[in-house]
Formats: sequence, C-alpha cells, structure tokens
Amino acid sequence: MHLHILGICGTFMGGVAALAREAGHKVTGCDAGVYPPMSDQLRALGIELIEGYGADQLSLKPDVWVVGNVVSRARSADGNPRYPLMEAILDGGLPYTSGPQWLAENVLQGRHVLAVAGTHGKTTTTSMLAWILEHAGLQPGFLVGGVPGNFGISARLGKGSTFVIEADEYDTAFFDKRSKFVHYRPRTAVLNNLEFDHADIFEDLAAIERQFHHLVRTVPSTGRVVTNGLEESLARVLHAGCWSEVRSFGAATDDFTAEGEPHDFEVLARGKRVAHVAWDLTGVHNQLNALAAIAAADHVGVPPAKAGEALAQFANVKRRMEVRGVAGGVTVYDDFAHHPTAIRTTIDGLRRKVGSARIVAVFEPRSNTMKLGSMKAQLPWSLEQADLAICHSGGLDWDAAEALAPLGAKAQVAASIDAAVKMVVDAARAGDHVLCMSNGGFGGIHAKLLAALAR
Repeated sequence: MHLHILGICGTFMGGVAALAREAGHKVTGCDAGVYPPMSDQLRALGIELIEGYGADQLSLKPDVWVVGNVVSRARSADGNPRYPLMEAILDGGLPYTSGPQWLAENVLQGRHVLAVAGTHGKTTTTSMLAWILEHAGLQPGFLVGGVPGNFGISARLGKGSTFVIEADEYDTAFFDKRSKFVHYRPRTAVLNNLEFDHADIFEDLAAIERQFHHLVRTVPSTGRVVTNGLEESLARVLHAGCWSEVRSFGAATDDFTAEGEPHDFEVLARGKRVAHVAWDLTGVHNQLNALAAIAAADHVGVPPAKAGEALAQFANVKRRMEVRGVAGGVTVYDDFAHHPTAIRTTIDGLRRKVGSARIVAVFEPRSNTMKLGSMKAQLPWSLEQADLAICHSGGLDWDAAEALAPLGAKAQVAASIDAAVKMVVDAARAGDHVLCMSNGGFGGIHAKLLAALAR
C-alpha cells in the first residue's frame, strides 16, 4: 500500500510514517517545513518528502491520503486555499483518513494498547512505560511524541502483543474534531493529570474533561484505568462513569504511593513496599510519572519490583531537562515546558537539584494557548522560583512586560532571540544554570548561548 502523509514532519505524523514504513508500506509525505531532525529521520527510512501542499502531488496517486491535523480548509488573505492539495483530494473524491484512524485500523487492532493521557508528562511517562515493558522482555511497540533515550527512535512496531502510545487530547483532523486518543481503544489507560490547555480548540476545562470521559468509555471491563488521585478534574471524569478496574496513584490513600525523595524513593502498593526507584530524574512530577508507569505495567504482568529496576536505567527523553552544554562555568539546559504548570514543575525540579545556585529561566510563549494569552496571569506564579526570568515576546499579541510585572526586577522581556541571548550573557556568572523552555526549536538559542558564554 502507498500512503501519502500530509503534515508528515509533525512528531505524531512522523511516527505514523515510521510505523507504516516498518510495516512494509510505501510512504511519501509533504509539509510546509521539511527540516531536521524529523526530515533526516524520515529520509533515512527511505521516505520521499515534498515541500509544501501543492495540488500537483495528486500525480503520486497513493492508495490513501493520511491527513495531519495541521491541515485545514483555511484560505489566505488573497482568497486562495492554504492547502490546495487537500482541496484537490476533496474535489476528486479521493480516499483520505486521519493519522489516528489509520494507526487504529492498521497497527493497534488486536494489540493490548497502553495509552498515556494527561496535560503534562505524557511523553516522559510513555517512555518510562515502554522501557519498563522492554526491560521485562515484552518487546512492546510504541509511538512517543519525542525520542526516548533508551530507544533512540520515537516509534516502532515491536514484536510483542503490547503497544504503548502517547495519547493526545488534541483534535484528530479538520474533519474529525474528536480527541486523537478516542481512536486508540486502550486496555490500559493512564490519566496522568488534567488542566485547561489548548485554548484554540477547547472552550473550558469541562470540554476537555468530556473528551477524557469519552476515552474512559472505550476501556473494556477487563481493562484498567490508572488515575492520578490528586486531581479533582480526573475525579469528575471518573464520576461521569467508569466500567473498568481503577488503580489510583499519588495521594496518601491511593493504590500506588511513594515514600522518600523524588530521586530515591520506595513504591508502596496499598501500604506494602513493592519497589525501590533510584535514578537521575528530579521533581515530584517525575515521581508521579513513575507511579503511573508502574501501575500501568502491573496490569500486563510486570511486577513493580521489576519496573523499579527498569526505571533505575531510564534515560530521559530528549528535551526534558537536557543539558546542552557548559560554557564559562554556566550550564545550559533545554526543556519542552510551555504550559505554566509545566514551567513551574520544571523549575522546581531544577531547584531541588541545584539548591541555592542561581537559575535563569528563558522561555517563549509559543503554544497556541500561550499565544492567545489565556494563561499569561499564571506566568509570575510559574516562574517565581527562578532568580531571573527572560521572556522572548516575539509574535505575541499581548504585553509580556505587563504580565510579568508582579516579578519586578526578576523578569525581563526580549523582542528577539539575539536580545534574549545578550540579556543572559550580561546577567550570567559562573555556577549559574540557564534553563531554556519552549515547545519549538527556540531559534537555536541553546547553541547561541553556549557560543556567547564561551566568548
């Protein structure tokens, strides 16, 4: 079968492409930004990539067009469609589907799917769970929205009966506004946490809770829902109806709890010590991620003690508190945090690690939710543990300086990447930790910082 994927360089669609290629299909694709590292990964798999969405791609005549959720019916200012290829597919009555639906019908069918959902920690927890199953000899398939350090690739079919997938609540496609995860039909569903996000598609928290409940509705009675007992929003989701076994984690009265520091702790199952985790990760959020992964792995027969052994060897996902280098005695980190809660927990994790050393937080509000300004009031709260916060304000329609005013002299605003680099270099001194946070490439700021600091 020949698949042509629209929006192929996105993390999820790139993973779909890799799985389809591994399954023996011919895969081609297009995107508006065909650039590394995803373009290099895909070309290495023998996948031909085309820049743009020109209607001339109809000449490829694939068996099916797989449409990413980046594609829309939008028109530019001149009245022409932004995605002429999609218009041609519709006009021609050609067969098309979404990435999640193709995945469900061609990869997930017949597998024991373990789906990891939540506002934060999906990629890390999915990677932990996949590694636990691998360490236990289950040879799982997986699709992760990042590159797990233990595997070096974001997706594979696997040889066992299990498949671990990062389950995103974002919408499926312009023609299917359900959340992606509704397609996956998991037997084990992890509900890691739930906050308001994706303000471009959800009106409020209740709208997202409704989608999470739709996911719960798909879990069979012999399945398991693993839920964070600290989250009122998830309690409301389950209260709306749940027909499966529930295992909770986090709160003192939950099924799976932790005793000790986030980097070295005992795991308790209903009060009984069942595992020990000692690793390099920091932050309470990662401790909770570990409990979720252990509870999910337990459902497919992996003893918690075995899971703890695996986590001791867990190599974190790229762009999760990843040290990019040290220059002039200053350590520069890269992290994917972009939601205020994720920013706060990331800084908290680094603070626990470095103690009283100075932290310079450099961030850009790049997600659709942040660009809309829906959460700007939470930014001072999210940054309060940093000694200095520098916001790249390029492309924002709201006043970043006004939003960060409660932080006083601890906050600065830079209109460009170069200006942000200069601010860091002017302020930094040996022993500092510079934490760069963005869900994009951040204009290559990490390399620019290291070069400037070295000078």
